Amino acid sequence: MSETSSPARTPGSIRIGIDTGGTFTDVVAFDQSTGALLTTKTPSTPADPAEGFLAGIAKILDVARVPSTERAGAIDAVSHGTTVATNQLLEGKVDRLGFITTAGYEAMLEIARQSVPDGYGNSYFWVKPDRIVPRDLVRGVEGRLDHTGAELRPFDEHRARRVARWFRERGIDTLGVCFLHAYANPAHEERMREILAEEHPSAIVSISSEVLREYREYERAMTTLVDAAVKPRLSRYVGNITTRLAEYREGLPFYVMKSNGGVLSAGEVVHQPITTVLSGPAAGALGAALIARSAGFDKVLTCDGGGTSTDVTVVVDGEPTLTTEGSVGGYPSKIPMIDVVTVGAGGGSIAWLSAEGSLKVGPQSAGADPGPLCYAKGGTEVTVTDAHVVLGRIPPRLLGGEIPLDVTAARTGVDALATRLGLSPEACAAGILEISAWNQANALRQLTVKRGLDVRDFALTTFGGSGSLLLCRLIDILDIPTVLVPPNPGNVSAFGLLTVDVKNDYVLTHVRLHAALAPAEVAEVYDDLTSRAAAALLAEGFTAERHRFVRTADLRYFGQAFEVRVAVPAGPIETSLLDEVAARFHAEHRALYGYDFATDATQQVEWVNLRVSGIGPIRRPEIAPVSTSAPHATPTGTRPVCFDADRGYLETPVFPRPDLVPGQEIAGPAIIEEFGACVPLHPGFVARVDDYLNLIVTREESDR
Repeated sequence: MSETSSPARTPGSIRIGIDTGGTFTDVVAFDQSTGALLTTKTPSTPADPAEGFLAGIAKILDVARVPSTERAGAIDAVSHGTTVATNQLLEGKVDRLGFITTAGYEAMLEIARQSVPDGYGNSYFWVKPDRIVPRDLVRGVEGRLDHTGAELRPFDEHRARRVARWFRERGIDTLGVCFLHAYANPAHEERMREILAEEHPSAIVSISSEVLREYREYERAMTTLVDAAVKPRLSRYVGNITTRLAEYREGLPFYVMKSNGGVLSAGEVVHQPITTVLSGPAAGALGAALIARSAGFDKVLTCDGGGTSTDVTVVVDGEPTLTTEGSVGGYPSKIPMIDVVTVGAGGGSIAWLSAEGSLKVGPQSAGADPGPLCYAKGGTEVTVTDAHVVLGRIPPRLLGGEIPLDVTAARTGVDALATRLGLSPEACAAGILEISAWNQANALRQLTVKRGLDVRDFALTTFGGSGSLLLCRLIDILDIPTVLVPPNPGNVSAFGLLTVDVKNDYVLTHVRLHAALAPAEVAEVYDDLTSRAAAALLAEGFTAERHRFVRTADLRYFGQAFEVRVAVPAGPIETSLLDEVAARFHAEHRALYGYDFATDATQQVEWVNLRVSGIGPIRRPEIAPVSTSAPHATPTGTRPVCFDADRGYLETPVFPRPDLVPGQEIAGPAIIEEFGACVPLHPGFVARVDDYLNLIVTREESDR
């Protein structure tokens, strides 16, 4: 990836990936006619994210040197990773919602799962949080289905109309509908939606049988309500960008990243807004996984450091791990999503003192506006970025000089905080970075330990604008052997948007003991789910011969409350294939929990959910090795950098990363700089440039 012009291109050949973060908007363009990759960044515009989005497109076309007269036809498609839904939920900005459920179950949200964070020992101090829908805005409607979908009591249409009018009269325009066992038969929910359209036509409605066709009514209800909550804001956001993109060309293809590792057209994603709740982090994980696998690393932890937070994921065999047990903010979500742990440890994370006088960092962030003190945009609190500036670990100008930093303002703020702590400014700044590094390390441990994985068995891939600034400390804290830093690490999430396929997930609960499982029934369910996935791919413009389907199933031991997902092989659904799935379940259960009951005939296996993912493949950028006869790069200069508060500042060579060549090694102390990112290489560490221009960082003694 570079910032130079590409060779001659054909019209409509440029695909653009745009990742909007809290501080910067990252942009990558892939010219399909030449194979060239181009990158840039532009400041985010939190007040109107569409402004930063359009500015990013204009800037990348400038980098590609596309004349203004040719821009309308130069773009093939735009893919976007958005945090609109994520931020709305994290900030708790949920407008008034209404909830319609089966009569007699109106207290479902209040009862929830009766779980107390940190165990019941915390129940004395724990204050139950407000529910996403207050009890007075919940209404029940008569009508009952059993778990097979058979009707026990008819749907009460008269009551349904009264409920619809009740919400209309009170101005409640966003509604979620979740009836018992609607996963097995959507008829009652679909009729409720029809009545709402007649009696309350301005209402925005989400029904559980379309959002999540799984049992467990609380999780299904919460997922449906989160979908309804984010639908108005996401629809406005996507609609605004779609309108603005028409300035380039009417009908320009526009895709939005989903949490499951796929993309979906903007026209469809507004009907499935909950699928975008971890849109941005998912793109970064996929991009990093592809880069790491090309470099020969199949077991990788990814660390995506931005301006507001750091997102970490696990990659095994080149694929990020998925979960359906995720949550965003305080809201559980059962949709398939890449398993991401987010910690408030970004470049804009604020350093503050607790009531006891202890130094803390995050999760509050200065974001892009006003930003850190060194941005000179009105910020008043010391941030992680300010600490890096004071210690000389990042340059006094960002983005190749586009954003000058006010070093004096950063030092003044750190001096004041240091005085309150009774520390030297260097010790204070180093303390801020140490806390931030431990926050990131703890997130990585949390993600691996809960899966029974040893963090020391993995390489770490760091990216994002701030992701690589603390990599040497992470090596020490976690005792990991290797860190990989891709070229243009600040743009990996945007690059990831160009590597993902169109993907839709479909699920149906089908609870059966393995011994009683009928292959014909399972085949019928999988055929139905596959047909739905195929129809969606056709609507996205993929012809039948390009369709790809992946089958999985959720299994458990009888009596367990939670399931383990395993792959279902391709081929006809026969008894032998079902037995193979059960064997895979035993093996996966042992890998996760350290035991299984494969040889215990009294412990039965139970099937719970059947799943199909429909995939429409796209052309990915190729990551090719670089061959050059250029000489090894030399430092462009030096600057004083503090790596250890006790040792003070060292005059440190600064290397321009674009000039580094494969095979070159740099021993710390050193600073490696490029557009949008910086790698401080501490004493005792060495960075080697591989054939793909990745930096491979290890402890010096382990590399010799």
